Amino acid sequence: MIGLISATAAGAAARDRLAAAWPDRTRVYEGPVGEAVRSAFSECEQLVCFLATGATVRLLAPLLAGKAADPGVVCVDEGGRFAVSLVGGHGGGANELAREVGELLGAEPVVTTATDAVGLAGLDTLGLPCEGAVAAVSRALLDGEPVALDAELAWPLPPLPVSPQGSYTIRLTDKDAEPGPREVLLRPPSLVVGVGASRGAPVDEVLGLIQETLREAGLSPRSVAELATVDAKSEEPGILAAAERLGVPVVTYSAEELAAVEVPNPSAAPLAAVGTPSVAEAAALLGGGELLVPKRKSDASPAMATCAVVRRPGRGRLAVVGLGPGARDLLTPRATAELRRASVLVGLDQYVDQIRDLLRPGTRVLESGLGAEEERARTAVEQARLGHAVALIGSGDAGVYAMASPALAEASDDIEVIGVPGVTAALAAAAILGAPLGHDHVSISLSDLHTPWEVIERRVRAAAEADLVVTFYNPRSRGRDWQLPKALGILAEHRAPTTPVGVVRNASRPDGSSRVSTLAGLDPASVDMMTVVTVGNTATRTVAGRMVTPRGYRWQNGRSEQPEATR
Repeated sequence: MIGLISATAAGAAARDRLAAAWPDRTRVYEGPVGEAVRSAFSECEQLVCFLATGATVRLLAPLLAGKAADPGVVCVDEGGRFAVSLVGGHGGGANELAREVGELLGAEPVVTTATDAVGLAGLDTLGLPCEGAVAAVSRALLDGEPVALDAELAWPLPPLPVSPQGSYTIRLTDKDAEPGPREVLLRPPSLVVGVGASRGAPVDEVLGLIQETLREAGLSPRSVAELATVDAKSEEPGILAAAERLGVPVVTYSAEELAAVEVPNPSAAPLAAVGTPSVAEAAALLGGGELLVPKRKSDASPAMATCAVVRRPGRGRLAVVGLGPGARDLLTPRATAELRRASVLVGLDQYVDQIRDLLRPGTRVLESGLGAEEERARTAVEQARLGHAVALIGSGDAGVYAMASPALAEASDDIEVIGVPGVTAALAAAAILGAPLGHDHVSISLSDLHTPWEVIERRVRAAAEADLVVTFYNPRSRGRDWQLPKALGILAEHRAPTTPVGVVRNASRPDGSSRVSTLAGLDPASVDMMTVVTVGNTATRTVAGRMVTPRGYRWQNGRSEQPEATR
């Protein structure tokens, strides 16, 4: 919950805007400001104070306990110009909250955390438990001192400017180790503990067995991702309470699923009780991985709990990112976030140049030239399979005539794949032309490098006969100068010579240009590979120099179209 505190009418107005926008996230604190701050500080995870920074500091000072415990606090000035991350930038989420508040109120977010200021991923913001010399190692990264990454297992980390060797170390490990004086330990959620329990098994027995097993195996409880068991034990109090104390979820599987898992220590007892010869080992192994600790029983007599421990490999992450048509303001926030999250970027060199300034320090860039699409797709998938967080970029939407298809044809379910949509060239061009895509439409690439012309021609004829608005991608190049005239000729068999045709080159870019012509008047020689050609249907008209395709053919008869019940 976010506590909102204000002292003046102007502050209250901004406070109320925030409360109205986030009704489920916020709570307004009325009354004397000092009492309101004290109450919100103890009751909320975050605070937004519409007060002077100095006043907020004085009110907070007696309440501060430490960065691990303090809520995140954002201070907004009286004029609503700035949203200052004041306390708990990372741990309390104040840095991100300042950005959110700033976006909502039109204020400039002010973030002074050193790592955020230079675009470096904070070690305490990686989503992994960390311990050790976080401040010292972060300072070394900021100062450009060599910091080594000792990754004992592959995991998709965000980019970090690390070196092969260094006097400071970031160690990624699930082992129960103590950090050195110049070392940070990152704990990946790599361990799955399979658990079996008799009915009524006490939580102390279940939890004690898990903790003792991890300790003897030299494994860290902070790397336990989940407790796994059979469906029949999904409501077993001892298992649920043990998971709650460890701060992990309970994942359950059917007896049939568990019975199909080959285990080293099957037993007749669970087979008779729940229908599978193994619970602890099978539940831990079902998602794959290495069995680190075979089934063991608790020391109680009779033993009421069993457990086994498996290390699951980190799944690499492949984000296929659409960059949009080229203008920076048409690059989506989600795309920007994925670019900054990736430790490996794969892309066409000219596309990499468009977004190079957005990459975090330490991002490894693998770029290549035109014609290497399949190679880039394979490279991206290979890097993800090595456990990296990878972004594969393409222009427009990566799933439209771009990199998603070859990449996903290479990928299997051993990696995580995320698609990030982008604004396509057809949409960017349509917005410039007016509303040519107001009714059914189709996009067709005229490049026959990968598709036989016979197939392309059949698709153009089908679109012409169906009276679809057609957007032509890759319309003409130096070596392909006859395909566009041929396609326009096919459309002309079904449409009037005056049919509007829009031509947009470099849509949304500073050197972009556009014009509206006609099916008979368009000169194909004026078109190149940087151009998108949109041909209207029989209902498309030019209105005030803009292409307009009505949402229904009633427009032709002079009747307005009735609005749909839903959009």
